[in-house]
Amino acid sequence: MNTESGFYEQATQRNLGLVTEEEQVLLRRSTVAIAGMGAVGGHYLIALARLGVGRFVIADPDIFEVANLHRQAGAFKDTLGKSKVETMARMAREINPDIEIEMFPHALDESNVAEFLAKADVALDGIDFFQIDARRALHNGARARGIYSITSGPIGYGASLQVFDPNGMTFDKYFGIAEGMTRAERIAAFAAGLIPKLSKARAMDSSRIDFEKEKGPALVSSIMLCAGIVTNEVMRILTRREAPLCVPHALFFDPYARSYTHVRRPRNRWIDRLVRSFAFRKYPSLVRLHETEKHAALGAA
Repeated sequence: MNTESGFYEQATQRNLGLVTEEEQVLLRRSTVAIAGMGAVGGHYLIALARLGVGRFVIADPDIFEVANLHRQAGAFKDTLGKSKVETMARMAREINPDIEIEMFPHALDESNVAEFLAKADVALDGIDFFQIDARRALHNGARARGIYSITSGPIGYGASLQVFDPNGMTFDKYFGIAEGMTRAERIAAFAAGLIPKLSKARAMDSSRIDFEKEKGPALVSSIMLCAGIVTNEVMRILTRREAPLCVPHALFFDPYARSYTHVRRPRNRWIDRLVRSFAFRKYPSLVRLHETEKHAALGAA
């Protein structure tokens, strides 16, 4: 669809002064792949469309539900039951009618992630917290393509940030994920790696987290904070201003506690085991999921 001459320039003119004209051109010509159009992923798309990114590939197999209304960018009464990728693509085109969006209405896995990332300049992780194997496929796929991948988790009242260099530390190594782990152990390792200090986890009511039913608390303020943090990192990468700060460095912002934490997290197997042990003691549903998977594995052997 063609808009009148100068529409894009008018729509993005207030970026100038913080973004140069040359950088705005780079943003317009870039392609961002966003896996997940629910909580953080939907807000990533809207923020980056407003920034002026011109091309996207977006993935999500789900539809909007009532439980999404409190935090997801595309969740409204009249979008309930509708495809997340189709809804979010329409919303992005309402911001920029010339935007190019390729919709990928499938769950990501090792068999299709290369196709999903084929045109991407950077990959964003907006995958549901509990879908650890889809998340690993995304980050491993970005590494294989030679592009940065970014994850940001809404943790309590704040947000984390981890950026993965395709030539740096792998996703599995950073989070301490190893072969032979159950899915419950992989999720526990991921959760522990998102949080710079164990004390951050204590702000959350553990009785409200159910690993078996894949449910947990999240605030829209934290999710929108993730979007702001990630949008800045994407701008940094696509405009080629400077290299991002990548793992093993990680950042955590908590505006409610008025705190900012920067950690450099070296992987240590003993510490990894300690943190997973803490998670298993704190969350009974995680233990049940772990035991169910172990028994299923024994039965299949």
